[in-house]
Parts: sequence; C-alpha cells; structure tokens
Amino acid sequence: KSRMRVRRLVLRPVAAAAAAVSAATAAAASTSASTTASPPPILYGTAWKRERTCELVLAALRAGFRGIDTACQPKHYDEAAVGAALETSGLRRADLYVQTKYTPLAGQDPDRLPYDAAAEVEEQVKHSVAASLRNLRTDYLDCLLLHSPLPSHEQTLRAWRQMEAHVAAGEARALGLSNQYDAAALERLCEEASR
Repeated sequence: KSRMRVRRLVLRPVAAAAAAVSAATAAAASTSASTTASPPPILYGTAWKRERTCELVLAALRAGFRGIDTACQPKHYDEAAVGAALETSGLRRADLYVQTKYTPLAGQDPDRLPYDAAAEVEEQVKHSVAASLRNLRTDYLDCLLLHSPLPSHEQTLRAWRQMEAHVAAGEARALGLSNQYDAAALERLCEEASR
C-alpha cells in the first residue's frame, strides 16, 4: 500500500508537468506551418523499462507526455513495446513526437544485434532504421539520433550521411547526435554534413 502511495506522489507532479508540456507543445504546433514537428520540451525516456515498457509508456501518454525517446538498442530498450504502446494509446501519430537512435556496434549487446555486425556502417544504419520503423509501427520518425560517435570521424560521417539519406527518403524528419563530448569533432561533423 505504501508503495502505491509513493508511486502516486511521484506521478502527480510528473503528470502536472507533462500536461503543461503537452499544452505548450500543442500551442507551438498550432502556430507552426512546418512539416517537422517541434520536439516537446520534455520527452519520456524508455530505457531500462524492460517488460514494463508498454505499460509505462502508456502511463506517460495518459499523463500528458507527447514526446517519446527510444533506441534500436535491445540491450537497454524494448522498441517493439514502445510501438505497441503508441499503437494502442488511441492517440494520432501526428500528435506524437517519436525519437529513436541508431546505436553503433560498441553500444550493442553482441547477442541481440538489430543488424549484421560485419556489415558496412551504412547497411547497419539502414537495417537499424528499418527495424525502428517496424518496431514503432510508423512510416516516419520525427527525429533520428546517432546514439554516439563511431570510433573514427570517417565512420561517424558515413553513418551521418546514411542518416541524411533517410531524411531525404522521408523516413526521418530531423537528425541529431547524442553523447558527443568533443566540441571540435562536433564542429567538424557539422561542417562536413550535407546542407
């Protein structure tokens, strides 16, 4: 009983914050003519939820979250359960901001890879994006992130260019990079990325 009380105490402020975020997002979206949805100020992260992923994503959506962050990284995420929650939520896809990540080989569990470890990085990105679209039960991603830089700048740029191809194909609407702590490497990637 005390566990339920703690959960309610924790979820109430989260629900209030999510409702405020949802209202702000709706207001921003109504003034934007762009086909790329603006990310909500707060996204619900789905890492480490395991068998409770679907249940917890549904709870977040009911609480007012409209932005969901996941990754094609079975080691830490259950992307298919996120997709099941999105599909059963009753919300329109256009009202959601769905962000996922291509995770390079170093961040994957070698026993549960979403792509062929021996494939070129471009093929790994292609297979990862295809798996994400299938898992999330959608035909586009609002944002596709490179989960972390690859071992070399050349490999990172190759992955990025493949991600750009997914934007050109309409499968992703925006790109991003996480876990990049080297400002010079980030600047170089920005300079060499397609415009």
